[in-house]
Amino acid sequence: MHAITIPEPGGPEALVWSEVPDPVPGEGEVLVDVAAGAVNRADLLQRQGFYDPPPGASPYPGLECSGRVAAIGPGVSGWDVGDEVCALLSGGGYAEKVAVPAGQLLPLPKGVDLVTAAALPEVTATVWSNVFMVAHLRPGETLLVHGGASGIGTMAIQLGKAVGARVAVTAGSPEKLERCAELGADILIDYRRQDFVEELRAATDGAGADVILDIMGAKYLGPNVRALAVNGRLAIIGLQGGVKGELNLGALLDKRAAVTATSLRKRPPAEKAAIIAAVREHVWPLVEAGTVRPVVDRTFPMAKASEAHQTLEESTHVGKVLLTTGTAA
Repeated sequence: MHAITIPEPGGPEALVWSEVPDPVPGEGEVLVDVAAGAVNRADLLQRQGFYDPPPGASPYPGLECSGRVAAIGPGVSGWDVGDEVCALLSGGGYAEKVAVPAGQLLPLPKGVDLVTAAALPEVTATVWSNVFMVAHLRPGETLLVHGGASGIGTMAIQLGKAVGARVAVTAGSPEKLERCAELGADILIDYRRQDFVEELRAATDGAGADVILDIMGAKYLGPNVRALAVNGRLAIIGLQGGVKGELNLGALLDKRAAVTATSLRKRPPAEKAAIIAAVREHVWPLVEAGTVRPVVDRTFPMAKASEAHQTLEESTHVGKVLLTTGTAA
């Protein structure tokens, strides 16, 4: 098969479309013929040499894919060759084939085509596990989503609205904020021109956000705590703004608030399977009803993954950027 390899860390040009050995499904795994994969920020970090795959994972980038089951490994039941699926991966999505633990597979949702389905696994698993399983967002609460126009952001807006929350977002341009509003965002904050803490408090009569989904990390740690409501929950899922920040424990105590930080890629298969099962139970019906939809900005042939990485680095996209192998028909 062919896959995107990274012979040496570097810029987008470091991604090389290479011929490599086919993967073989092990115990509890299935082999998927990949129709499409999606580009995530973690892939950019891996390309730069800052985010190695966990032990035992595929060395190729790519944390999600869609495709058809090509072979069944030992100990797998409930899936058949030819099933159309999408999958959460620890790596290997930038390839024509990938071996996946069966617990990380999802059936193709009704009404979503095979290529577009590649936009769903990582964002649904990330948002559901953090906003709902960890932070327990409830109807009537306020959710603040940083990076509202990103893949994760566009899904968080929709899921927040689907459960009856009020959703605030930050984004870097009026055009991106307009797209967030189309998805249901109620409070729109241009982080380049506005102080998000002040804007959020003004829009919530001083209360703040009950749940914050944060991709920035250290840079936003202090402001996020100030933006939390009493009994608020801050869920940190990214470190685009650095890894070391100062936490005012007094402010946290005064608000009886909580700060959590999670990643998805390095979780053991059993934890990922539990998250995927929850996504299938709670999110898939919303997708099939059309209440929640994948947002795809553009697609590239997988061999041109370097161009897709440039798009993410330029941050001109809204939603997901996909890579296709040309086998979806």
